[in-house]
Amino acid sequence: MPSRLTDAAVLGGAIGLALLAVQHFAHWGPSSGQRFAADRERCYGVVRAARNDCGTAHHACAGQATQDRGEEEWLMLPAGTCERIPGGRAWGKAPGDAPA
Repeated sequence: MPSRLTDAAVLGGAIGLALLAVQHFAHWGPSSGQRFAADRERCYGVVRAARNDCGTAHHACAGQATQDRGEEEWLMLPAGTCERIPGGRAWGKAPGDAPA
């Protein structure tokens, strides 16, 4: 009988610890006030053919880009990443503008 009690206590402790770890690292549960949020921006001119995120004046859906690095095609990237990619420009910037 003591062996069963010990096994149940160890198993219960392991399950409880696993649930606490999931709640802490996944920010899941009622006591988790943290929310994962990353600033993102549209990045134009860096898309490979058929890898765009959304439509343009020429098509309405994602994945329909017909050429690499199309001027109107865009991807949603973490903020600040676009200016580090050669040829990339963020939403609202003309093709020849210098990065801010």
